[in-house]
Amino acid sequence: MPYVNIKITREGATRAQKNEIIKGVTDLLVRVLDKDPNGTFVVIDEVELENWGVGGLPVDEWRKANS
Repeated sequence: MPYVNIKITREGATRAQKNEIIKGVTDLLVRVLDKDPNGTFVVIDEVELENWGVGGLPVDEWRKANS
């Protein structure tokens, strides 16, 4: 019974995009690990941009410095 937790920044991912991620991850686990799709859980957490950091900086500042 796989459980996959995906965290993304809250920047407007659509329901269709999230559905595609869920299906794609489930299909991957079925194909690679022969897992039952009915027992495969995929959770997407959307994190506010201000609560996400990379390289010691809030992500918006990191993006400015690395663009």
